[in-house]
Amino acid sequence: MRKIRDAIHILKHLTFSRVWNMMLLYYSFWYSRWKKKDFHKGMPYALSIEPTTACNLGCPECPSGLKQFTRPTGRLKLETHDEILKQLSKHVFYINYYFQGEPFLNPQFLDLIKKAKTLNIYTATSTNAHFINNDKIAEDVVKSGLDRLIISIDGLTQKTYESYRVHGKLTKVIAGAKMMIEAKKRLKSQTPHLIFQFLAVQPNEHEIPGVFALGKEMGIDEVRIKTAQLYDYKNGNPLMPKNEKYARYKLQSDGTYALKWKTGNHCWRMWSSCVFTWDAKVVPCCFDKDALHQLGDLNKHDFNTIWHSKRYSGFRNTLFRNRNSIDICKNCSEGAKVWA
Repeated sequence: MRKIRDAIHILKHLTFSRVWNMMLLYYSFWYSRWKKKDFHKGMPYALSIEPTTACNLGCPECPSGLKQFTRPTGRLKLETHDEILKQLSKHVFYINYYFQGEPFLNPQFLDLIKKAKTLNIYTATSTNAHFINNDKIAEDVVKSGLDRLIISIDGLTQKTYESYRVHGKLTKVIAGAKMMIEAKKRLKSQTPHLIFQFLAVQPNEHEIPGVFALGKEMGIDEVRIKTAQLYDYKNGNPLMPKNEKYARYKLQSDGTYALKWKTGNHCWRMWSSCVFTWDAKVVPCCFDKDALHQLGDLNKHDFNTIWHSKRYSGFRNTLFRNRNSIDICKNCSEGAKVWA
């Protein structure tokens, strides 16, 4: 019921111009698939915006946590954010304020949310919850208007939790979640929609039934199991779940592993959305964690120019010819699940 309520809440952010824009996107995407050549109408209706690349944890499959970025660490400035919204808010109705890093490490993070809410945009973020550490912060999150808060839990004991969330404390995650639940009650608010997200890896997969029980007991709105993206998976990986149901990869007859889903030569995300790094670089999607495929820079060109540029068009056309020739697409499950 709560998931349905959240879905309905998203639809409340639609306007005539946003609906028309989506229709243009759907039409141009399917026409492009038919012609196998980029034809683009409309602007993205969803964005991911990166508040910061900094993170307090050291997760083993995360370049942010491992401090392995080749791009600079920094945080999004309010003026940069304002410029993004100025150019895109007519069409965009959903923004995920997360890419890499821990969003709450940007001291102006809630100001970003408040600005987007003045433009009737649905806002979401993902956090390790270590910085929701008192009642005032929890209430400030609710008052900001944030629509969805994903809390990464990834374990029901400190031992399993820290096996992936290196340097993290499970007690802080639970405490932060409880503070959010109580803040919503005190302020009589249905938002943010609270999600426990459990990244399934071999050390914690036995605790998956328990996280659903914990979420129900605490009053969390939704529990999600997320499969882990592993960079080195061909010959197996210690983090790969034994239960293939929770893995992105399946065992082949030759003893190696491959991605479960077949990825066709297309990608809806190249029409529906894009990602902004903290310093206003435009990258195709969330799989380009190190921003190696920069398609534009808002500091140099307006977004309309970037979105319809030869570089962006060339990237989309490569997807139609040979998607798996693009490194970030080789380990992607998104397009296969929705637009097969």
